[in-house]
Amino acid sequence: MTVSGLQHASIDQIAGEDGTVIFKSLGDWTVNSLKGAIKPLDEYVRVLRKTPIQWDVSGVQKIDSAGIALLIHYYDFLHTQGCSIEITGQKPEFQELYELLRPMVSGQPKEKLSFFSRWLSPLVNLGESVTNFWHDILSFLSFVGENFIALMLTVRHPSSIRFAAIIKNIEEAGVRALPIITLTSFLIGVVIAYQGAVQLQKFGANIFIVDMIGISITRELAPLITAIVVAGRTGSSYTAQLGTMKITEEIDAMRIMGFEPHRFLVLPRIIALMISLPLMIFFADIIGIAGGMIVSNIHLNISYPEFINRLQDVLDIKHVWIGLIKGPFFAWLIAITGCFRGLQVSRNTESIGRYTTISVVNAIFLVIACDALFSVVLTELGI
Repeated sequence: MTVSGLQHASIDQIAGEDGTVIFKSLGDWTVNSLKGAIKPLDEYVRVLRKTPIQWDVSGVQKIDSAGIALLIHYYDFLHTQGCSIEITGQKPEFQELYELLRPMVSGQPKEKLSFFSRWLSPLVNLGESVTNFWHDILSFLSFVGENFIALMLTVRHPSSIRFAAIIKNIEEAGVRALPIITLTSFLIGVVIAYQGAVQLQKFGANIFIVDMIGISITRELAPLITAIVVAGRTGSSYTAQLGTMKITEEIDAMRIMGFEPHRFLVLPRIIALMISLPLMIFFADIIGIAGGMIVSNIHLNISYPEFINRLQDVLDIKHVWIGLIKGPFFAWLIAITGCFRGLQVSRNTESIGRYTTISVVNAIFLVIACDALFSVVLTELGI
């Protein structure tokens, strides 16, 4: 008996009838008292081949997860040696702990891959990736359907719309994003003006820099760059916020209290971003054109009044509207992706970083794909 009151774990090997080997476990098979049983048990099992074994655990007084894991490890190892094992004398609480840990613990050594298996391994990995991708798509479509139902229920009951949450999210996603939108849009205007000026100067067509800046920024660059910035800033924050709420079990608590997460957490974020992103795109149009105008004045000697007059002649309002119409579509893709990945977070902090990264990558890809689809459709329609 130890000072702490624990009995050291031990195991005896007894020869039974008909060649059966009996293992008799004694003492406390807990993490603090297992050391004495590991070495003799290892020596016993190494020499056994195709032997019937009866493992008696009736003499075990206490057992914890460490003891169960050790038992499972050698149980599986003996199976690989061709032995048949029967465990006897287990108490009900031992059996419950064994059933809990058995799916998560395996003591079977991994077999070395054959030459043929090594060649097939890339195909197996590819198959797993395709299967996971397909399951991801189905989960995403299910998530979109749940949000559509929540939206319909909200439309039927307008009094349930959470205006305060929507306004707060507009502030977070829109107003506080203006500084970074200002900087990126201004730099995009500067870059377009400088790159265009180098080419147009060769042909003495300096004034056409206004056409290039006005149409490219309002129709394509401002919506796309703004959406990418928002995906990196706001989409990632949606994933991190909902993922943290899931880890701290706030979402589970909401469900228990009868609050639907889609209605109270997801919809306000989606609606807020769909409202704020077109406004940010319009703001980016102004800043981007202003950046191009400044560079045109410095580099090509185009005065500000001349630039503005030319812009009024060449920039049709349809180009501005096309850029603004893209906003709600981009916003929906960013918000739905961020919320979807946030609710996929498992109950550990590592998964927050993983799913936040996945969220940003997915959102940027979907935004670019959507923009490409807009370009193809609008070109085919002659708009």
